[in-house]
Amino acid sequence: MHEPTTHSKPSDTELRDEGIPKVDVMSIAERAPKTEETMSNTPDTTPPRTMISTRDFSSWYGKFKALHELNLDIPERMVTALIGPSGCGKSTFLRWINRMNDTITGARSTGAMTLGGEDITDSRYDVVDLRRRVGMVFQRPNPFPKSIFENIAYGANLHRKYSRSDLEQLVEHSLRQAAIWDEVKDRLKDSALGLSGGQQQRLCIARAIAVGPEVLLMDEPCSALDPRSSAAIEELIRSLREQYTIVVVTHNMQQAARISDITAFFYEGHLIETNETEKLFTRPAEKQTDDYISGRFG
Repeated sequence: MHEPTTHSKPSDTELRDEGIPKVDVMSIAERAPKTEETMSNTPDTTPPRTMISTRDFSSWYGKFKALHELNLDIPERMVTALIGPSGCGKSTFLRWINRMNDTITGARSTGAMTLGGEDITDSRYDVVDLRRRVGMVFQRPNPFPKSIFENIAYGANLHRKYSRSDLEQLVEHSLRQAAIWDEVKDRLKDSALGLSGGQQQRLCIARAIAVGPEVLLMDEPCSALDPRSSAAIEELIRSLREQYTIVVVTHNMQQAARISDITAFFYEGHLIETNETEKLFTRPAEKQTDDYISGRFG
């Protein structure tokens, strides 16, 4: 019988003598990326970055004052819903974010509106670049009278010239993000006008995505759609907020509660209240908000 051979642990000195550096295990552990398991007990309390900010922002159509001294911060990569009765200024506010009101005679604004810290109301600001950064989806689907492929490719090519292979990849990527690729991949050459209303709206979202925006504005995107199509758009909005800042105008308070992180209540051009959606709908701070969401008016 032979006695089992034992090996003693080499000392740090012996390791250095052999040219092997000492490994600091604790230092490595501290530098290692945290997994979901290690992060589960350390909630992230960092406030979200503000993407769009207004300070004392007012606007007029001629002599009519449509918006009154708005102070609103819209957080990055979240869904902010704008609610309120018809004519309260929701859509007017949305149109100022990408300067669509520039085309209306007599429209003007005062105060500050910034996108990523840049003043987008400055007349020197490049409006073409702004509309690349801020995509718009309207109440009724408005596809171009072109093929499905060209609907996506057209806007993208205005901002940058792509090779055919790169353009094909971009079209597929945009349609996939808008959750419509599987429905149209075999008929990309067909007219977009042949799609259903819900498909056309998702195509318009894909068209907005294709130019690489940071923000998506949606003006009642489900109001002209059937319940099934509306549910598909709502699901799409929830998935897109991981990559885009989304601002949605809606008259449907149940929809606002389902899809948004933040809700802002407008009334007669004034911003009455803004809060996390769950808090605004269950514990509103303002009586006007409570009256509106409980159906006492509007």
